[in-house]
Amino acid sequence: MAMATSYSISNPTFTSKSSLPNKQVPNWIFPIISSDNGSGGMFTLARRSLRAGFHVCAVTGDQNTRNVFSANFPSDYTELLLQAKDAAESAFKDGKQLLEIEFPTAGLQSVPGDGEGGIEMTGSMLLIREFCDRFVPAEKTTRTRIFFPEANEVTFARQSAFEGCSLKLDYLTKPSLFEDFGFTTKVKMADRVQPEDEIFLVAYPYFNVNEMLVVEELYKEAVVNTDRKMIIFNGELDRIRSGYYPPFFYPKLAELSKTFLPKMETVYYIHNFKGSKGGALFRCYPGPWKVLRKVGGSFACLHEQEEMPSLKEVALDILPST
Repeated sequence: MAMATSYSISNPTFTSKSSLPNKQVPNWIFPIISSDNGSGGMFTLARRSLRAGFHVCAVTGDQNTRNVFSANFPSDYTELLLQAKDAAESAFKDGKQLLEIEFPTAGLQSVPGDGEGGIEMTGSMLLIREFCDRFVPAEKTTRTRIFFPEANEVTFARQSAFEGCSLKLDYLTKPSLFEDFGFTTKVKMADRVQPEDEIFLVAYPYFNVNEMLVVEELYKEAVVNTDRKMIIFNGELDRIRSGYYPPFFYPKLAELSKTFLPKMETVYYIHNFKGSKGGALFRCYPGPWKVLRKVGGSFACLHEQEEMPSLKEVALDILPST
């Protein structure tokens, strides 16, 4: 059984998250993840295809106190991306081959459902580009392949966040005539990979249930028994872990929790919980899993352990007891 450490805090004082105005903007305003003074910022993208304009507000803590409890929760998306970069690099150096990075894109303290699906995907796309700018050396850009959920998403990426970059953009599925009913055309992953590819970054493969099955196929056919590495970026894998998809209707997807997910190292993770006893589950590799709560302008660590706790355990057991 994994060792766990818990901490108690008496009479915490909470402060509300500041908000930024949602303004209409002209076409193609690209991401400004942090302002010059490091206090956070927002990025905005105007309507494109079916996507509406959006903004992402970075959460800013009190810089003098935010590390008192060793929570290390990021103050904005710039710090988050640097933490995720360091975590992924450390994991690769330790021989990890399959990584997960998961965090909210509608604000650092947002929860699933706070943002509309297409907006969250676009936020992930922009943050993936920022992550790659930090993580992928210039000499390896042509050896790094980013897999988006479908072919149309690649077109959108090339016309927006990834315009003019040397990274290889690819897709997991192709739309079919019955796309509105959830059907897509399967893509044979072995045909998408090139011998010089070294790193695969899979972008938010959660909109269609078939996407994660294709990711597993990609891992088996092109990563296992090779020196290649794979990162799944904002794949909402908690849906599979928690049994969100009934095994009776989605047996192959449910099987991933036994066959595929255990092989994965979650190197960077943020999941927020709302309510009077709310908080966040946070991990930055190689550190332990931490359950945090905002106290004043900083985050306090209430509990930590080596193995990932279930979201149910955090929500029903750990947070209410502290």
